[in-house]
Order: sequence, then structure tokens, then C-alpha cells
Amino acid sequence: MADRDYYEVLGVARDASPDAVKKAYRKLARKFHPDVNPGDKSAEKSFKEVQQAYDVLSDQEKRAMYDRYGAAGFEGMGAAGPRASASEWSARFGDGGQQNVDFSEFFGGFGGGGEAEEGAGIFEDIIGRMRGGRTAARPRQGRNVEAHLNVPFLTAVRGGQTAISVQRGDGKTESLTVKIPPGVDEGSKLRLKGQGEPGPKGTPAGDMTITLAIDPHPYFKREGRDLLVEVPLTVAEAVLGARVEVPTLDGMKPVPIPAGTSSGQKLRLKAQGVPASGGKAAGDLFVVVKIVAPRNVDDESKRLVERFAELNKQNPREGLW
Repeated sequence: MADRDYYEVLGVARDASPDAVKKAYRKLARKFHPDVNPGDKSAEKSFKEVQQAYDVLSDQEKRAMYDRYGAAGFEGMGAAGPRASASEWSARFGDGGQQNVDFSEFFGGFGGGGEAEEGAGIFEDIIGRMRGGRTAARPRQGRNVEAHLNVPFLTAVRGGQTAISVQRGDGKTESLTVKIPPGVDEGSKLRLKGQGEPGPKGTPAGDMTITLAIDPHPYFKREGRDLLVEVPLTVAEAVLGARVEVPTLDGMKPVPIPAGTSSGQKLRLKAQGVPASGGKAAGDLFVVVKIVAPRNVDDESKRLVERFAELNKQNPREGLW
């Protein structure tokens, strides 16, 4: 994607905030996701471009590197970053590259992740032999990778499985099934061992870290382990009391509404929120009452309301100011 500007791919300005970058990515990822566009090669290509752009622009260090060197800084260099200029080399390692050399930093600059450990391990092995000693062998593995996954609201609450499409280093897209623990929240991270880049010469593959984004729900909202659902009531139901059907995670359930319930009042359904998991107790479900007044009232109804107001003198704003 060297000929595409990452900011242009996500449709954001170069000074866009991390939240703006994330919002743009989520919108485009949903639009071009292979599950939404089965068999559409153009959508698949766009999905890959969006993932590549977000992988760079969502990482502070990668974004700074991209702003300085552009996409060319990531081509043919692995995770090592862009080439240093002659002046930068001299400033970093001394004249001619022969003075003030920090070899641990030098070898750590190659590859990153497992590749950096490989370079450092080679250097330490050479030094160990020169000193006539031995160095402990370091475990070598492939490069760790990061991915982002949008999870449906109810899957995040209840737990379950969902699929993620991952672009491999050879350009192929692979679909993986991810197990979602119950109660995960926005920004939670999952680690898939051995799903990173293959290791050199048959060594173990790296790991994959998946950052989760939770899709909104049409009527449920979440506060920690509690769930909230707004339920409209008529004026009569609020004044006289009623029994209304309310959505829960287990389907519709009848809930008694006490007489004289005010708009904004919360009725708690204990242990009906996020299920218990990982040693944490189940949350509660709060029914948030919203009184809806009729817009069109006939003359007879108006007279009855006026009579009601005369018989029930009330000033709900008294003492507020």
C-alpha cells in the first residue's frame, strides 16, 4: 500500500486525535469486513488497507515514524524502521560508526520482537566464546503481531465465539475463531499464543494480541457490570402503576411499576446484568423510566387533566432554586 496515504485510507486529517482515528477505523472495518462482503475482492482489498493504516496510525511510535519517513520507512525493513541518514548514524554511533557504539541498542534495532532477541543472542554468544564462557540459550520465536476486533454487544456480555480476519505476511487473509470470555469491555486485550509470525528455521511462532472494541446495542447500555435499559411509560401507567414487559438478557420479563413513578427513576432487577465470571459477581439490570406524554389530546381529556391538576396541587420545582 506504498502508494496510498494512511491518513487518506482512514479519511482523517494528519492531526487527527487517537479517538478520531479509532472511530474512522471501526466505521470502515465494519463497511469492508469480509463477512459483510463475501466474495468481494475489492472490499477485501480495502479491508486490508484499512487494517494496515490503523496498525500504524493507532501506535504512537509507528505513527511518528510514518509522519517522518512515510510508508517507505516500513518497506523491506521488517520492524526495524526506516534507514538512518549518514548524519543520524554519525550522531548516534560516532564518527565513522567506530566510537560510542552501544551494541545492545544496535542489535536490538533489527527486526523487533523475536528477531531482536535473535540478533542480541548471536552477539552475546560471540562475546561469551571470546571470554571462554557460556551464555544461556535464549528462546527464539517469530514476531508478535497485533490485531483489532469488533465484538457484538451481547457476545461481549455473555461470552461466546466470533471470527477475525487476519492478514499474514505473505499477503493472504486467514480467518480465526476467537473465544470471547464473558464480561469483556472496550479496550480489553486477548492473547492468541502461536498465532503471530512464523519463527525462523522452524522455531515457534509469535503471539497475537487482539484489542477488542464493543459494538453498541439498540437499547442496552453498560456501566461496569450493570446494564441499563430505558422503558417508556404512559402518564396513566406512571400515576396509577402498571405491569409492563421489559427486555432482559433472557428475553422479555414482566416488571411491576409502582404507582407514582417519576421519569428518570431506576428500578433494579438484581443479578440480571453482566453474568458472574472470573470471580466477579453478576451485575444488575436497571430499568430507567421515561414518561411519554400524548401529543394530541382532545378537549374532554384536557378538561380531565385540568381537573386532575386542581385536585392534586403540586410544584415539583419547589425548593430547587
